[in-house]
Amino acid sequence: MPNIKSAKKRVIVTDKKTLANKMFVTSMKTMIKKYEKAINDKDTALAQKTYKDAVKKLDQAVCKGHLHKNAAARKKSQFTKMLNSMGA
Repeated sequence: MPNIKSAKKRVIVTDKKTLANKMFVTSMKTMIKKYEKAINDKDTALAQKTYKDAVKKLDQAVCKGHLHKNAAARKKSQFTKMLNSMGA
């Protein structure tokens, strides 16, 4: 435990930022799971809606530095192929 005031503040700020980052990554993973579930259930309308949401979350993750841009591009490509294979 830090004794210096500025070090105590850094601990608090780091905890807040860590929590925000975890919340974002969790919501991104949830969005991806919803999309994959819609694909597996062969629900075209839901798949199209969740596709847009998932791609948006991936782009946000790249901007925030949670995901490498090539990893996001690969995921988006996979999602597009899945959606196109459904015939949507």
